[in-house]
Parts: sequence; C-alpha cells; structure tokens
Amino acid sequence: MDYTDTAVIIPCYNEAITIGKVIDDFHRELPGATVYVYDNNSSDDTSKIAREHGATVRFEPRQGKGNVCRQMFRDINARCYLMVDGDDTYPAEAAKSLCNPILAGEADMTVGDRLSNGTYAEENKRAFHGFGNNLVRVMIKWIYGYSFDDVMTGYRGMSEPFVKTFPVLSEGFQIETELSIHAVDHRWRIKDVPVEYRDRPAGSESKLNTISDGVKVIAMIGSLFKDYRPLKFFSLFALIFAVVGLVLGIPIIVDYLHTGLVPRFPTAILATSFMFLCGLSLATGFILDSVAKVERKQWELQVYKTHRPNGKQE
Repeated sequence: MDYTDTAVIIPCYNEAITIGKVIDDFHRELPGATVYVYDNNSSDDTSKIAREHGATVRFEPRQGKGNVCRQMFRDINARCYLMVDGDDTYPAEAAKSLCNPILAGEADMTVGDRLSNGTYAEENKRAFHGFGNNLVRVMIKWIYGYSFDDVMTGYRGMSEPFVKTFPVLSEGFQIETELSIHAVDHRWRIKDVPVEYRDRPAGSESKLNTISDGVKVIAMIGSLFKDYRPLKFFSLFALIFAVVGLVLGIPIIVDYLHTGLVPRFPTAILATSFMFLCGLSLATGFILDSVAKVERKQWELQVYKTHRPNGKQE
C-alpha cells in the first residue's frame, strides 16, 4: 500500500516527553506519509523536538483540541488522514490497519478501539474515564441506533471527503464525540479496529479533566441531538409535558364529569398550559425536522458535486 498521500495529524500541548518517539514510530510504520504536529501553545520543547524528528510543525493559538482539529482539517490535503495523540498511548503498529480501509475505499472513518480487548481498562489509571466512555456509547446507541466499540478514542483514520465536509463545532475534547455522531448521522462507512492501549509514561500528564470535560461532552451530545434529530428531541419534551398535563388534568376532568364544576381552577390552567407546551414542542419538532432533512439533502448534493464517485474532485 502506498502511503505517500497519507497525513498523520497530531494535535499537541506540552508533549515534549513523548512526541519524538511518536513521530519516529509513525515514520517507520507509514513510509512516505507526512507527519504534521500542531502545537497548541505548548510551554515546553514540543515543537522543537517535533521538528528535529522530521515532522512538519505548525501552530494553533486558539486553545483546545477541537480548535486544532478544525485548522488541521482546513490546512491539510490528503487521501487519508490518521489522527493520533502525541502522548504515546496509541500503538503506531496499528496505523496500517487504520489507514488501509480508507485508502482502499472500504471505509470513510476507522476507529481505534481500545475497549474490546480490555487494554484500556487495564492500563488507564484515571478514575471514571471508562464509565464516561460507556455512558457516551449508551447515549449514542439510544439516540442514533449505532453502537460504537469506543467513542472517545483519539486514534482515527478518515477519508478526504469525510474531513473536508465535516463542520467542527467544538473547541475542546468534545471533538471525538462530534466526529462519531457526524459519521453516524451522515451515514459514513465506519470500521472499528481493535488496538492495544498503554497508559502515559512517567512524567507525562493528561490534559483531560474528567468532570468538566465530561459535562462538555454530554452537552455536546444534547446539542447535536437537537440539531440532527429534532423531531425525536422535541418529542421527548412533548411526552414529558403531556404526562405532567394529564397527571394534573385527569382528576379535574373526573370531578367535572361527576359534579359539572371545576373546583381547582388554577390547576386546570396549569394542566392546560402543559398540554399547550406539548403541542408546541411537537410542532417545533416537525418544523425543524423538515429543515434538517432539507439541509441533509443539500449536504449530500454538495458532497457528491465536490467528490465524484471516481475519487476525483471537480
């Protein structure tokens, strides 16, 4: 397989301890590929070491992994993009397994699955990371009907059409979740590839805050749920409003049928308000669902016009 049109993209923030080894490993495993290191305001020698090891170094001043990925996707042109962290937790030996399906036209996104073989649970020492990953997997499965083996992995292969039509909305570590949801919602071809995971070496510190970044990820799922599945999203609220309205209103209706009177007028108004909100939520869901379908059609046409089936761009 020819890897000369493959880009290994590495977002980095203070990874001087590991970045040299990571670059050397991927140069060895993917001969001919170009390794890009995007330095996100590092205060150590990350960029200097990366340049010494033969990487193309660029800088992104806006802090956050999502901001770095947005700029990488805009700047770099390649047939295959292999995104990996610079902390030496992902094995370069799996690079070909992630890139080959992309280059062969068999997948649009390959996902480096750390969970299936149990290595993540054994190596990862950070509390609640496994729980958070499983929670996000369950939410995506429930909302979109697709079960990822590993949602939060930072080790992914992506095709050019996928990268160039992916609107990066997040600024930080939500980017992995956003990539996964975008791939599912737009029906890109996804392939899970089991990989070995190893924890960070001594002296290397994670930049991920379990609580704050976890909350941001869940908020991102909710936001994308509203944007991509508006009818389902607003139907849930309509169901809640309907249940509350019925709980409040049924006793009043029973009293009226027996006595012809409405003894709890404020409660009747409250129940009516909840039923009105139910109808409003449903109407909002139907309208936004129509808008989302039109936007999806326009997006599909744009992808087709930009990236022809024969692989050549216009």
